Amino acid sequence: MNDTDKYSFAATGLLAFTVTLALATAQAATLRTEQIELGHHRFKAEIAATDAAREHGLMNRTHMTASHGMLFVYADAQPRYFWMKDTLIPLDILFFDAQRHLINVSADTPPCKADPCPTFASAAPAKYVLELNAGTVKSLGIKTGDAFKLD
Repeated sequence: MNDTDKYSFAATGLLAFTVTLALATAQAATLRTEQIELGHHRFKAEIAATDAAREHGLMNRTHMTASHGMLFVYADAQPRYFWMKDTLIPLDILFFDAQRHLINVSADTPPCKADPCPTFASAAPAKYVLELNAGTVKSLGIKTGDAFKLD
């Protein structure tokens, strides 16, 4: 490989990274946000209420501030299965029933670096799923049965 090929290869990789980052940033900018209160703590949550938004989720994000999260909203309560494919940050995944009570948590869920990625399931039918930074549930003392409120 000559020097021109090396620079071309490096430029292609940089371009791919930049496009991925731009798409993730654009998606974050287009989702509406809501204030969520959970366990006497407030979070600014991006609302993923469409199939496309739920499918993309927090993929390719390299950072999320401590007071932020993503709330996945579904039309009905069903068993829910989440995975961490292309998610770059560890998360707490919180599953809530139709009355917004916490069913269970997949705590400190690591990013998936290679296929096949494991799935993380709700213990009962869930209508809402909240993703927060890993360690948030433990550090704030959030527990099963806690309910969230939307402002």
